[in-house]
Order: sequence, then structure tokens, then C-alpha cells
Amino acid sequence: MRAARCEEYGGPEQVVVREVPAPEVTPGHVLVDVAAAAVNFPDLLFIADRYQVSVGLPFTPGSEFSGTVAAVGEGVVGFAPGDRVHGSVVTGAMAEQVLAPARSIAPVPAGLSMVEAAAFRVTYLTAYHALVTAGAVEPGQWVVVLGAAGGVGTACVDVATRLGARVIAAASSPERLQVATKLGAEAGIDYVAEDLKTRIKEITGGAGADLVVDPVGDRWAEPALRAIRWGGRFVTIGFAGGEIPRIPLNLVLLKNVTVRGLELRTWVERLPEENARAREGLAQLVADGMRPLVSEVHELDDVATALRRVAERIPTAKVVISIGAEEKQ
Repeated sequence: MRAARCEEYGGPEQVVVREVPAPEVTPGHVLVDVAAAAVNFPDLLFIADRYQVSVGLPFTPGSEFSGTVAAVGEGVVGFAPGDRVHGSVVTGAMAEQVLAPARSIAPVPAGLSMVEAAAFRVTYLTAYHALVTAGAVEPGQWVVVLGAAGGVGTACVDVATRLGARVIAAASSPERLQVATKLGAEAGIDYVAEDLKTRIKEITGGAGADLVVDPVGDRWAEPALRAIRWGGRFVTIGFAGGEIPRIPLNLVLLKNVTVRGLELRTWVERLPEENARAREGLAQLVADGMRPLVSEVHELDDVATALRRVAERIPTAKVVISIGAEEKQ
């Protein structure tokens, strides 16, 4: 089968397309013919060997995929060859076939194309957990989303507005803020040109944010935390800005702020009941018309370009790699 391969740690240019052996079906796993795979920021960290865990060389990048079940391993129930599924793995999705634990895949929600389904599971499951499971968001509350034009950011804006929250989108340019506005954000902050803390306070009438969802980190985490109301919540889900922030804990103490970390890989492994509820909630939102925003679709041979564009923060929503034939709806 054809697969993207990282043979040396480094940048996106290290990723090439090779012929590699197809995975063998093992107990508890499902073999999927991949239709599409999404590009996520952690893919770049794995390629650079900068993620929290290291993956040995060579490997196939990609965590998020959609496709059709080709075979099921011993002990797997609920899936059969031909089923339309989407799912996630640590690495391995950017290939014509992927072997995934049965717990890590789910049926494609009715109404989603394969490209949309590939862009859905990781970002939208992350967004739902950040907002609901960790963030305990309620209708009418102020939610600040940092990096609001990225893959996870757009998902957070989309889900939050559909749950009735009042969203303040924060991004690095007016053009990127327009993306969040179209998804329902009530206000926007260009955090390169504006003071993030001051603007959050102004928009909320001085009260501060009820919840901050932060996939960016870097120098924007602390001012966002300072703009949270007493008793608010801060959920950290990544560091796309580059630097891991060091937060003064006296801010957490004095404002009685709840800080939660969300790393989806371990949440899926350790919180099966919460994940089931999140999937049910997302399926209902899809039934009500929610669709992931996809800004670019690249062919597998163009995978290095797709990765480079995400590394340079050019896209304004999810980037997807088309690998197999798109199933007609």
C-alpha cells in the first residue's frame, strides 16, 4: 500500500510517500481502507520528535481518518466489512490502510462526507470535551477561544455557539477572525494587534470570561487567564504558539480558577463513559446541521505541502488529505 512516511525527524519536507506492507489484522483491532486523513498540529510535533511521547523511525504520520472497514480482528463486535467509520490513532492515518483499536473508531454520523468525517473526530471530540466535560459550559456564558481559526479553534467556536454560549474568538489577524465570525462568534480579538486581557474585559462588560479554551499557549495564555472571572475555568489543549507557558499559580489561587488539561489520546483510553456521552452529543449536533469546516484538500502525493501549510498557519480551518475514493452521499 502507499503511505506517507517520516524517515528522519525534522520538518514537513522529511515526509515522503512510499510503498509499505499493509497492516495485518490483530485481535481487538479494525482494518480500515482510508478515504481521507486530516492534518493536525500534533502531526508536526511527531515529525519533529517534539511531542510528549516519541515515535520511532520510520513511521506513518496522521492521527485522524475516515474510511470503510476492510476487516475486523478477533473479539471485535459492532463493526463489519463495508461499514463507514471515522477514528483516530496515535500515528498511521496517512496511508491507504490503517489498523486502529476498535475503541478508537465510530460510525460516520449520517450526513457527513468522508472528507468531513476525517476532519471531525479529533477536533470536534476535543472541542466537546474542552467545552462540556472539562469546561462545564452553560448557555449564555462567555467563552474565549484562542487560535479560533485553526482546526480545533473553529470546532470550539462551532460547538460553543450551538450550545448557546457567547463566544469571543481570538486569532492572529482580522482575516482569520472572519472565519470565526461566520461560525457564530459574537466578538473577535486580534491578539497580535490588541491587548487580549483588556479586550476580553471590555467585551464582557468587566465581568471576565467564564471559560477559556486554549490550544495555543505561548504568550497569550497568561493574559487570557488574567481575564477570567472569579471561579471561572481554563482548559489547556495544546501549544500551537510554540512555547509552553509558565502560569503564576497565585492567579489561580486568587481568582479561584479551575485549570484542566485535555490530551485526547489519554482521555479516549481512560474515560470511556465520558467519550460515549461526547459522541452522542456531537451526533445530535450533526443531525441538527453542524458540519466541520474544511479549507483545503490535498492528494497524498502532496502531503508535505499540506503539512508545511499547517506548520506556517496558512489555512483557516482543517486541512485534509484525500487518499481513497470519496463515497457518494
